[in-house]
Amino acid sequence: MSSPNASGENTRFIILISLVATIGGFLFGYDSGVINGTVDGITAAFNSDAAVTGFNVASMLLGCAIGAWFAGTLADRYGRRTMLLWAAVFFIVSAWGSGIATSSAEFVIYRVLGGFAVGAASVMSPAYISEVAPARYRGRLATVQQIAIISGLFASFLSNYVLARMATASTAVLWWDYEAWRWMFWAELVPAFLFLFLLFFIPESPRYLVARGLRERAQGVLSRLYGAIQGERKLGEIDASLATDHHRPRLSDLVSKATGRIRPIVWVGVGLATFQQLVGINVVFYYGAVLWQAVGFSESDALLINVISGALSIGACIVTVLLIDKVGRKPLLWLGSVGMAITLGLVTFAFATGGVDAAGKLQLSDSMGTLALIAANAYVVFFNMSWGPVMWVMLGEMFPNQIRGSGLAVAGLAQWVANFLITWTFPMLLAGIGLATAYGIYTAMAVVSVFFVLKFVHETKGRELEQMEG
Repeated sequence: MSSPNASGENTRFIILISLVATIGGFLFGYDSGVINGTVDGITAAFNSDAAVTGFNVASMLLGCAIGAWFAGTLADRYGRRTMLLWAAVFFIVSAWGSGIATSSAEFVIYRVLGGFAVGAASVMSPAYISEVAPARYRGRLATVQQIAIISGLFASFLSNYVLARMATASTAVLWWDYEAWRWMFWAELVPAFLFLFLLFFIPESPRYLVARGLRERAQGVLSRLYGAIQGERKLGEIDASLATDHHRPRLSDLVSKATGRIRPIVWVGVGLATFQQLVGINVVFYYGAVLWQAVGFSESDALLINVISGALSIGACIVTVLLIDKVGRKPLLWLGSVGMAITLGLVTFAFATGGVDAAGKLQLSDSMGTLALIAANAYVVFFNMSWGPVMWVMLGEMFPNQIRGSGLAVAGLAQWVANFLITWTFPMLLAGIGLATAYGIYTAMAVVSVFFVLKFVHETKGRELEQMEG
């Protein structure tokens, strides 16, 4: 497993432990995407209306907000790896419980528990990777986290599609008198148990260990990562970055002692986290089947479109892996914002041309249906080569060592609250103002994000974590 290079850096080991951390991203994606194919099932099983269905779908996101908030702060007390272990346990409990639930209330409880896990994994996996990887390829390794998220989404879409086809519909009984939508949740148990097992074989973050005063353990980990000489130098750099303020990290560190105000870098992190959701990406991920059925596709075709979108997303993330440490973070964000604004505008236009049939479903002409389908998938590609991975990369690396856990807690909370609001309101927007107006709102947010990137986001490419300023 260990294979140091000439400089002593154990690149293979760094990559392997980073890949273990990214399983948290895979489960983040799976747990987020599995709901996509189960909406019809939970609606029928729990006899819920649009508002209750929206809450059933979005309930996990409340847990995500809480999980991100507490994971960031608890990780400064108990460690990054420890929080990932707890996340793995919650993934297992949630996957089983969501499938066995017999009421909306019971379902929501298990989904919120899953949200705790997703929220924790969303901030801890990129933070862990950033804290063990060298600056020259930190962006690429952290971007693999987004590939893992999209792979999890893709796996859930594919699993949903296969299980629904086997049962003839998501609401039909599949095995042992349980409906297919329940098996969609239980399929997550396999990667969840694998994640829990492998976490016992990775070390704790050396930067956390130094911040907690555990220098000997930190030196041992750093030597294993970078070799004895380079590890000793890195230990000195981490010490120096914390030397001006040796107290243990805490939430109040987000307030500048010089100005008495929240540090500007925190607001930038909140802006990045929020805009990632305000462009409406999770409407596609969570409600893709509902969305495409709303414009005339069958359930089977809608689930297949989700699979195609997931595959395109993985390809877009791979492009980012190749580019992020060469062209930087800011150019990718700007390109993504422009691309999303254009493609969302085209989707909005296509939806605006449609009429409504007797059943209340939007009807598009063949040409407008094709335009909506192509533009929506292009939008997914632009998102996943920019804001999808780059936002998480930047949150994991942009904060100084002293405030990384607290900064991630606040930004993660903002991200998941925005995610919840977008996800919860979509069924109501769909029923109330229609798809075109809803997508018009997401288009406007994409346009605003262009100017946010240009004015407030600063490049972090090639900078060591000890050089980050707040």
